[in-house]
Amino acid sequence: MIPRTYALALLFTLTTWFNAALAADYPPSEVEMELTQVSPHVYYVLGKAGIATDNEGFISNSVAIIGDESIVIVDALSSPSLAEKMVSLVREVSDLPITKVIVTHYHADHIYGLRLYQEMGAEIIAPSGYREYFDSQVAKDRLAERRQSLAPWVNEDTRLVAADRVIEADTELQVGNLDLALTHLGAAHSDADLMVLVKNDNVLISGDLIFEGRVPFTGSADTGHWLAMLERLEGMELTALIPGHGPAARNPDQTIALTLRYLRQVREVMAAAVEDFVPFAEAYEAADWSEFEELPAFDATHRRNAFGVYLSLEREMME
Repeated sequence: MIPRTYALALLFTLTTWFNAALAADYPPSEVEMELTQVSPHVYYVLGKAGIATDNEGFISNSVAIIGDESIVIVDALSSPSLAEKMVSLVREVSDLPITKVIVTHYHADHIYGLRLYQEMGAEIIAPSGYREYFDSQVAKDRLAERRQSLAPWVNEDTRLVAADRVIEADTELQVGNLDLALTHLGAAHSDADLMVLVKNDNVLISGDLIFEGRVPFTGSADTGHWLAMLERLEGMELTALIPGHGPAARNPDQTIALTLRYLRQVREVMAAAVEDFVPFAEAYEAADWSEFEELPAFDATHRRNAFGVYLSLEREMME
């Protein structure tokens, strides 16, 4: 039998060599990235505030959950180069193998790094419904666009990676000593969303269901369902909350409340406009958005959010 110390040393050597070999395949990222510990088992990197193509696309968060046998990553960032940089930071903390990557939802800024993890042999886990995006023309068009706007970090070798395991309902996942609760949310922020609760530390990883200190991007989301899911979180006693964008929240109730207020106000204003047949531009200009005007991403995101909600409520009214 191989002694455990020798086996660990061999694993470290092989992992270091393998990561170096992978890194050579991807243009090196030059963005500033720092791994921050939020609890005994949970670390994350904080994406910068900005639009999708700022900072080499480093606008979203990625999480490493480090157990006694292996490491679980949540969300893979928006390029293999960024994922490789994340892995290099994790390697400064732990030499354990990365065995699983949980994807909270399939949007470009969370998934283009999956290729690197797949090549490392990690199991990719995603919520059921993710293929609505994966197989869509929108996904193909977005990747083609990012090969231009985020070149060379997103390039012809970058591709969408399918899940190895699909989560169809709330699921308890045991990985060594790690006790993870995956909450299946259905279509909320995206076509398919889930959250991850690290029960060991009582830390919630929310994906883009919650944005900390900034205006969320609603896109084509089902904001009614999104609101209902957020209301399930009110009153949870959490140590910390790591959103898909923005810093980890040490006051999760406050963070959840901000996203709730934003979605409620946008829906209330747009619902009244649709009901009274008020044109979008008129309703938008007449509304008081002052509570959110100073938040990051307001100028880039808010009007599009409101228009998307307006259109979705029109469709609801006609159904």
